[in-house]
Amino acid sequence: MLLPARCPIHHAAASPPAPWAAGPSMLETPGAAALETLLRHLHPGLAGRNRACSTSLWTHIRSLVHKGKLDPQTLQDRDWQRTVIAMNGIEVKLSIKFTSREFSLKRMPSRKQTGVFGVKIAVVTKRERSKVPYIVRQCVEEIERRGMEEVGIYRVSGVATDIQALKAAFDVNNKDVSVMMSEMDVNAIAGTLKLYFRELPEPLFTDEFYPNFAEGIALSDPVAKESCMLSLLLSLPEANLLTFLFLLDHLKRVAEKETVNKMSLHNLATVFGPTLLRPSEKESKPPANPSQAMSMTDSWSLEVMSQVQVLLYFLQLEAIPSPDSRRQSVLFSTEV
Repeated sequence: MLLPARCPIHHAAASPPAPWAAGPSMLETPGAAALETLLRHLHPGLAGRNRACSTSLWTHIRSLVHKGKLDPQTLQDRDWQRTVIAMNGIEVKLSIKFTSREFSLKRMPSRKQTGVFGVKIAVVTKRERSKVPYIVRQCVEEIERRGMEEVGIYRVSGVATDIQALKAAFDVNNKDVSVMMSEMDVNAIAGTLKLYFRELPEPLFTDEFYPNFAEGIALSDPVAKESCMLSLLLSLPEANLLTFLFLLDHLKRVAEKETVNKMSLHNLATVFGPTLLRPSEKESKPPANPSQAMSMTDSWSLEVMSQVQVLLYFLQLEAIPSPDSRRQSVLFSTEV
């Protein structure tokens, strides 16, 4: 894949310089729609030209990529590639660097015991005396309040500077975080929730059970598959299980608005599957049969497909047996 996984845009300045061009802004994922979001964020006065500007800018970026100037193989170990694009009275200074898909989903080991990002979920819930982490509940609540009909919710990227601001606020337990969230684009809140799960030192489905889930989803007998998958799910640690069930219920409600937000169960599984299941780096293993050599990209792609299928399986189940009789009261109580 030639397109970069992250395309930070460090400056977007008008000519002559305007007050709104004071600092860098970043997007998690490139694309015309994402660039339009950035232009709207930087300069609301350009609303009438945002779409044309973003489409033109994205055309320039794609041209750079396809000409080979940003080939990932040659630029893997190089620093940011900088260029300037002038169009429609706007001067856009770009800093672009490739990040491989494998690296962008890589879980980094963490020894943090403070904050919530990069900290084991059991540590966070124990500290908060909750069943589901506060950050998960807050993000879900805000998205359900005003983001359920947002087209591409969870798929469309938020501005990374907003996401980083929310991350910092949650990490220091900022009491004003709910006010911050109410003033931010809902895609930034969705991005913060995804980032939280992506930065867990161990996946929500755990390193221990991940290989078993991958084997279970491959079973051809539907009865055996259901028995295996449900048994594995209910074997997860309590904090992991209750958090997943809470998120699962939310994602199903998002999919109920598919005709408006365009996010089907499959789309949601594609977004969240690798985020919730991709194992820690130390747990990554080569293909089981060495005689069937695979490129790293092929192996990675098959692994991601399996992760998507596991989450899709649970999203499509009509009901999941309660781990105990208190599940419903736990999930929907104000004490979670």
